[in-house]
Amino acid sequence: MIKVGVIGATGYGGGELVRLLAFHPAAKVRVVTSRSYIGKAYHEVFENFRHDEDLMVQEENIAAIAKECDAVFLALPHGAASRMVTEDLLRQTRIIDFGADFRLSDPAVYEKWYKVEHGAKDLLRKAVYGLSEIYRERVRAARLIANPGCYTTCGILALYPLIRESVIHTDGLIIDAKSGVSGAGRGLDLGVHYDEANENVRAYQVGCHRHTPELEEQLSLAAAQAADRPPGQPIVLTFTPHMVPMNRGILLTAYARLTKDYSYEEIHAIYERYYGKEYFIRLTKKGISPETKWVKASNFCDIGFTLDERTGRLIVIAALDNLVKGAAGQAVQNMNLMFGLEEKAGLELDPVFPA
Repeated sequence: MIKVGVIGATGYGGGELVRLLAFHPAAKVRVVTSRSYIGKAYHEVFENFRHDEDLMVQEENIAAIAKECDAVFLALPHGAASRMVTEDLLRQTRIIDFGADFRLSDPAVYEKWYKVEHGAKDLLRKAVYGLSEIYRERVRAARLIANPGCYTTCGILALYPLIRESVIHTDGLIIDAKSGVSGAGRGLDLGVHYDEANENVRAYQVGCHRHTPELEEQLSLAAAQAADRPPGQPIVLTFTPHMVPMNRGILLTAYARLTKDYSYEEIHAIYERYYGKEYFIRLTKKGISPETKWVKASNFCDIGFTLDERTGRLIVIAALDNLVKGAAGQAVQNMNLMFGLEEKAGLELDPVFPA
């Protein structure tokens, strides 16, 4: 049985992780921490865990937790993990970080977008970007996983096959995405108060959202593997996120120009070649677009597309649950690979509907 520690277990992502691991066949949560609820029973923070009266919230002592646990998940604000993770910790346990500290290869880019100094630049080369469907073999061998962001998971999975196969032009890419309010975290913020968020849709961080460089870096790596693309041309794209008045879920729409005339069947065949055997990626049928309600509380990412012959554009739509495939579920998927388990272990959950 894999002994698990969750540091930052009282946020939305940490709570979702504990929920998923509660029924995992080969893992057991041994330690949960929080800076606000030390000494409380975990079910006093989240009443839905009343079945587990023994799980107590502890103080954040990663050195002690690393000695006790086989895997430690860091569900912390950006900037925290790079000040905590060390070579010594990685020799004792495996780390899966929910934050952005190890997602970007260049610390200068990280510091520019996140406005915080990176505390472990020497570990960046050891971190593996934990998008299992793309980096599965690297994840298996990793000691430190950078769990991807929710928007980026959706965007990368939607566009990766198209960029690898040079189906779309990589200049002028536009990604528009809508997220439920849980994506903003559990902290108090005026923008997520009921009266502010309900009956309202708003764009935020327009032109400066922190997931932009993550999208650009990963899609640029995909482009570099395309046989007919000149090297040294990083992708620059437009990404605009929106907050919508629902608890959870992301719906992402990407717009791209086709490199030549394609039929629907040709593009579908490309997606099928990349994702046809991927359990957690579901391709929708022609004429059916993904919806957030069909992925809620699951680890699935649904992808569909429409050919706009009038404009020569391809419109790709993807949906996932930001707390599961966009965070905790993906983290469990990575843990499964790291420990040689069945990749679906603990994650074979059908979406919840209605909810």
